[in-house]
Amino acid sequence: MHWVLHVDLDQFIAAVEVLRRPELAGLPVIVGGRGNPGERAVVSTASYEARAFGVGSGMPLRIAARKAPEAVILPVDAPAYLEASAEVMAELRAQPGAVVQVLGWDEAFVGVDTDSPEAYARRLQQAVLTRTRLHCSVGIGDTLVRAKIATGFGKPRGVFRLTAANWDAVMGEHAVIDLWGVGPKVSKRLLALGIRTVAELAAAPADALTAEFGPRMGLWYRELGQGGSSAVVDDTPWVPRGHSRETTYQTDLADPAEIERAALALLDQVLDDVAEDGRGVIGLGLKVRYAPFTTKTFTKRIPETADRAVIVERARELIARIAPDRAVRLLGVRAEMTLPEDARDGRTPTRGAW
Repeated sequence: MHWVLHVDLDQFIAAVEVLRRPELAGLPVIVGGRGNPGERAVVSTASYEARAFGVGSGMPLRIAARKAPEAVILPVDAPAYLEASAEVMAELRAQPGAVVQVLGWDEAFVGVDTDSPEAYARRLQQAVLTRTRLHCSVGIGDTLVRAKIATGFGKPRGVFRLTAANWDAVMGEHAVIDLWGVGPKVSKRLLALGIRTVAELAAAPADALTAEFGPRMGLWYRELGQGGSSAVVDDTPWVPRGHSRETTYQTDLADPAEIERAALALLDQVLDDVAEDGRGVIGLGLKVRYAPFTTKTFTKRIPETADRAVIVERARELIARIAPDRAVRLLGVRAEMTLPEDARDGRTPTRGAW
């Protein structure tokens, strides 16, 4: 029988740091920014010991330091995490009959035909641990969505099966925001329709959902409520749809000319990344976080072009939308690119994209 496994490394970044510094084992460890809570930065990850103090990913580092004053705070070391991730993914691909779809540094789908998915999952966990000394949790499902959600019930270091047989019993009374692919904004829109739980979403009238979200997304959200339908694990190499850069400034930017220079400097870095891919740009995005903490996003579709000067001029149109009388603490720039014909089709539902 075909199964989808979702492999998620437990507290991945913190675990890599503990491997490098064994004396940190059992201590609250926070990784973020340059490791200085006096600077503006957010938590990239926190060990389970730090999470017990209420520290979580995306939290401002200064707040995390107040919540866990005894925590060890370390700077982000992306090359080390990429190296560890590559080892894990190589081991997943080495498993018998495995088809691996990488989702990020610390997670992947594994498609496999087996009569005993739990036994396969336990062997996989041991193989990863033996090769990398990293622990992982495994969700077992008959669809991608169910496998992904199942992992949360298996953490840490566990295995959990979620299929059509137990979907309603396990997930029916959960709030819709607990679904993979439903964030706070969509959750609020569903609540306005009287849809609070997963079971209510699964049974929601199609016309109500399509009226609110459109014919494609409306039906997709209802399908999420039913546990999804796709069980295809696609190992086609992922081709990025775009490149982005963002910076949190240690001192607010207040002068409009300074803000424009900072945004264009980020754009310059993004276009260097785009040039390495050799594809045209078809869209631009600008993320602005005003002081103290209000975030706005502006986007623009543009005719496909690789002309840097043209892209910069179109980006200036977005930059002109920044409020001239408000200080800025963060800027982010994104360029969307054309996709090659052999790129993986479709999108994987995720949270937090901008």
